[in-house]
Amino acid sequence: MTSMQISTSPISTPAVTALESSAYGPVEGAREMPRLLSIVLPAFNEARNLASLLPELSEKLADQAQQLELLVVDDGSSDDTVLVVQSLMAQGLPVRLLRLSRNFGKEAALCAGLDAADGDAVIIMDSDGQHPINTALQMLVDWRAGFDVVYAVQKGRSESQSLARRSYTKVFYWLMRHGSRVEMPPNAGDFRLLDRKVVLVLRRLPERARYMKGLFAWVGFKAKALEYVPDARLHGESTFGYMQLMSFALVGLTAFTKMPLRLVSLLGLVVSLASVAFGFWIVVEKAFFGQPVSGFTTLAASITFLAGVQLLCLGIIAEYLGRVFDEVKQRPLYVTQDLSPPLQAPEQQ
Repeated sequence: MTSMQISTSPISTPAVTALESSAYGPVEGAREMPRLLSIVLPAFNEARNLASLLPELSEKLADQAQQLELLVVDDGSSDDTVLVVQSLMAQGLPVRLLRLSRNFGKEAALCAGLDAADGDAVIIMDSDGQHPINTALQMLVDWRAGFDVVYAVQKGRSESQSLARRSYTKVFYWLMRHGSRVEMPPNAGDFRLLDRKVVLVLRRLPERARYMKGLFAWVGFKAKALEYVPDARLHGESTFGYMQLMSFALVGLTAFTKMPLRLVSLLGLVVSLASVAFGFWIVVEKAFFGQPVSGFTTLAASITFLAGVQLLCLGIIAEYLGRVFDEVKQRPLYVTQDLSPPLQAPEQQ
């Protein structure tokens, strides 16, 4: 596959104006315009969306850096995603294509994009067009003002979810908040800007069980939140359902907190104390009130209850053991099929 070599001349006025007109005002020691701005776009069957999104990104972000690269990570798409991207590359857009050998999942695709991105600042965006470009522009303003991480928080997300999903979310964040030293802001997703030094730290993390939202919070650095309202999806529907959400939550819990294991221990203690109390009450009833000792019904209920508790505990332990099993195999997080060469570097000033 032939890669287009694109070079753009440095442009400084628009980005400087954006910084000076921001809420911060003139900032001492503010960063210069990025030499290279990388936009990482994981994509799975997003051909129609990318056909509209990539030209718009190129148009609106081209003057925010000396050079722009739109890095599309094709996560094993079965539609025309690759053909659309290659067509836009042939038209001269600053697009790079990273193809994975199969579908490895969004977390692996994100890591592949961060490994390949060479920008001084890297913005992660979805390929469905729901992440507003104006928010990405504000992220750049905040990055130039000195923030190393600028993450977007979806406004009104909780109100738009069902009661069941809001309840699951609250339980998840309660477990994360009380079982981990990492503070993960609710309603913050993958839409964020990362400074080059943050990307380099993320590349060094070796674990295979990737929960990127937790890893973004774990690395630290100076961060700022931005509220945004997502745009309507350009085409198609999201394939991220409840099963994927539950699997995602399990990865996050087992990767960042031991709270489920501690709750299992607490449950065992509570069941043991309840059993002792119940046994003591049976003795009291027999000795002082002449009540006959309950027979088969009580025994069957007790055995069934304890069997359920044991299986629940084994299931939680198995989740952690499964993570260990995945880690010790040391398989790569993803396999690259091909990657278009880097765009021609801009001239140094």
